[in-house]
Amino acid sequence: MSVFSVSDLSLRFGGVQAIGNVSFSVEQGEVFAIIGPNGAGKTSILNVITRVFDPTQGRVVFEGQDITALPRHKVVHSGIGRTFQNIELFEGGTVLDNLLLGRHRFPHGSFAAQWLWTPAVRAAEAASRDQVEDVIQLLDLMPYRNSPVAGLPYGVRKVVELARALATQPRLLLLDEPASGLNPEETRELAFWIDDIQKDLGITVIMVEHDMSLVSEAADRVLCMNMGQVLALGTPAEVQSDPAVIAAYLGA
Repeated sequence: MSVFSVSDLSLRFGGVQAIGNVSFSVEQGEVFAIIGPNGAGKTSILNVITRVFDPTQGRVVFEGQDITALPRHKVVHSGIGRTFQNIELFEGGTVLDNLLLGRHRFPHGSFAAQWLWTPAVRAAEAASRDQVEDVIQLLDLMPYRNSPVAGLPYGVRKVVELARALATQPRLLLLDEPASGLNPEETRELAFWIDDIQKDLGITVIMVEHDMSLVSEAADRVLCMNMGQVLALGTPAEVQSDPAVIAAYLGA
């Protein structure tokens, strides 16, 4: 069953077409990868989904709801979480602090109730902390739980950003080049975590990625783009053997 779709999606910046009439759908519980050379329009699709950009035309539908014009601050409330190519963490805070920020979409009571620290507020806060601790355990972040983000290795910070997205309890998770900057061992661990996110948490994943080893390992289906256009759609093996895909990556 399709849980997410884009239809005839286009995005222009003046005379530059970043996305041109792209359509695809993603099934419930699927890991769907978007690949392509630099400038293919991959991240632009994620930016349209999360309302960073307004599309020139087309529709974005999630769980039967048209979210094409959804206010940007409501995207996470609809059940969509995201990571970024460039790490976007509060480096002065600890790992725990950053993950708790991911819980902001859940109500913790009115201002007055929070000021009075009512039993309902205490219960909501405890539930948020329990959820964050589960994510910390899932992604093996316990050794870094109380460490300031600024002092952590790059690979660990990438995992922290993934953890913050998971702390929002998304039903659709957008990963923008999650393996960028990771070494081969870290990339293999990431593949295992994506598998756990899909199978154990039941989260649908859309992943923009250049690392074909990760795509082959983790993705159920792959969409290849070039210059804003769809080149191929199918299993990882089908897409990697497609002549148009080979030409886009290696040159004809």
